[in-house]
Amino acid sequence: MKLLDIYAKMKSDLDAIESQLARSVTSEHTLLTDTSTHLLKAGGKRIRPVFVLLAGKFGTYRLDVLQRIAVPLELIHMASLVHDDVIDNAETRRGQLTVKSKWDNRIAMYTGDYIYGKALTIVTELENPQIHQILSKAMVQMCIGEMEQIRDFFNTEQSVRNYLLRIRRKTALLIAISCQLGALAAGADHKTANCLYRFGYNVGMTFQIRDDLLDLLGTEKQIGKPPGSDIKQGNMTLPVLLAMQEPSIKDDLLVEINKIRESNGAGETKKALNIIRKSAGIHTADAMATRYMHKAIEALRELPNITAKKNLTDIAHFIAKRNY
Repeated sequence: MKLLDIYAKMKSDLDAIESQLARSVTSEHTLLTDTSTHLLKAGGKRIRPVFVLLAGKFGTYRLDVLQRIAVPLELIHMASLVHDDVIDNAETRRGQLTVKSKWDNRIAMYTGDYIYGKALTIVTELENPQIHQILSKAMVQMCIGEMEQIRDFFNTEQSVRNYLLRIRRKTALLIAISCQLGALAAGADHKTANCLYRFGYNVGMTFQIRDDLLDLLGTEKQIGKPPGSDIKQGNMTLPVLLAMQEPSIKDDLLVEINKIRESNGAGETKKALNIIRKSAGIHTADAMATRYMHKAIEALRELPNITAKKNLTDIAHFIAKRNY
């Protein structure tokens, strides 16, 4: 089944979540409402809410309960993007001006903080301390991942292992608990929730590696921002680190990255992109993403063969090959 077909079958529930997202960040303060809904209006795949809802199918499916997981998780993701754009000095996201670009850094930082606060307010409506603990621990890990990324800006000597640990914290963990918490909120047993956690973790790793590849290979129309944005910001992603391992191109690539660093991100990325695109790092990174995707599908093996399981499998395949 195609991704659009899966979304179409879930449309009414996703529409309810979309409405709740808008309501949850609406404030009596007009500026805060405008800034908080700015990214929301730009759209998005809403992959975390989709995983929450599908995981809920393995228990007692109640939209009113699952919304209290899906909405906070998407809000946390949105808040992290608003903060990321300040750190990365990004002008566009999803083809739209970022909050920091349309307003300023100070407004963007407090907007992100406000969205985080609203997320926590909603999830505490569920009287399940385990859910609160899982979510709070994941938020701590996300912050550590962000700090590690800042520490390693333009660090061309970092290991692939460090990169994988970073994206586990920054990206994979929130997707993993989307699946886990959706199951727990629906009353599924812990074995089922753990299987779904492993699925989400491996899909999350696939998602981020694919995102890194798109930043190097995609067009601005496809990815909603100029290609090579990661390198401009000093973020050394998996394909770049793998390209660095090739003796025949390492020195030339280092020269181009140093030029970008010395220009404070204002330098031209075209030469660096050309070097990386011709490297074996692209193929190796893609193969790693595919391996994570297969691990995700294997994690579902012991779960009952319901439609949601097939939907999760189809989404994993889509994420591994997505081009937007």
